[in-house]
Amino acid sequence: MAIVDNSRGAKVGAALRYSALILAALLFLMPFYLLLRNALMSENDLGSPKWHWLPPTWEWGNFSAIFHDPALPMTRSLLNSIAISVFQTAGVLVISGLAGYGLARIPYRWSNAVFYLITATLLIPAAVTFVPSFVLVSSLGWISTLRGLIIPGLFQALATFLFRQFFLSFPKEIEEAAFLDGLGYWGTFWRVVVPNSFGFAAAIGTITFIGSWNAFLWPLVIGRDQTTWTVQIALSTFLTAQSVNLSQLFAAALVAIAPLLLMFLFLQRWIVEGVERTGMGGD
Repeated sequence: MAIVDNSRGAKVGAALRYSALILAALLFLMPFYLLLRNALMSENDLGSPKWHWLPPTWEWGNFSAIFHDPALPMTRSLLNSIAISVFQTAGVLVISGLAGYGLARIPYRWSNAVFYLITATLLIPAAVTFVPSFVLVSSLGWISTLRGLIIPGLFQALATFLFRQFFLSFPKEIEEAAFLDGLGYWGTFWRVVVPNSFGFAAAIGTITFIGSWNAFLWPLVIGRDQTTWTVQIALSTFLTAQSVNLSQLFAAALVAIAPLLLMFLFLQRWIVEGVERTGMGGD
């Protein structure tokens, strides 16, 4: 009898867990469903008091309209966002990776002091450094240029901190074997450490790419010309004091999140691995 009861209890517990997971999945998918539904509805149907689970008429023209609007450089904005996010992500991986490896492995007198200074910058609110950064970029003549949007974000203290913590736990035996073969710190980093750190680097790169793609305030201030707009700035043009084009706004938002959604679907396991290997996930 006890065996039967335990088996029945296990089945009930499994059913409850699956039910909770299905409910959570539906709740998380609800915003995406609403975004897709609203993007395919007409302006009149969207403003109707009657609820529609599916669009009465499928307005696929909303997507073509946002790319053919002469006042909205949607294609250029997408390309700018891709370029900014890719270059910033690559820069963060290279610069912060080298800095983290140097702080973790290369012994020198002031390594701890430098590390503490870098970590201390994490305590400084972004609003404090915003104005000085703008003054510096403006004095260099980088307003309304991709340089002004990319270069200030090439180094991130948090990424450097995470790389250092990761390299501290990296097996020293592998590096010692490389040193015996005649490689220095530079050769060991690129030929041994980097190939064995792809998972962690992909996690940091994914998080950096998402943050760069979703940035709004800095591109709004620096990208004053339409040729340097990012996709987030382009989305804000749908909300004006005169009118709000909800259908095209939802369509543009769906187009804007599509690259991030695809990236997350393909690289989500790297994000989880990065959180686990840095200890940010807790006990």
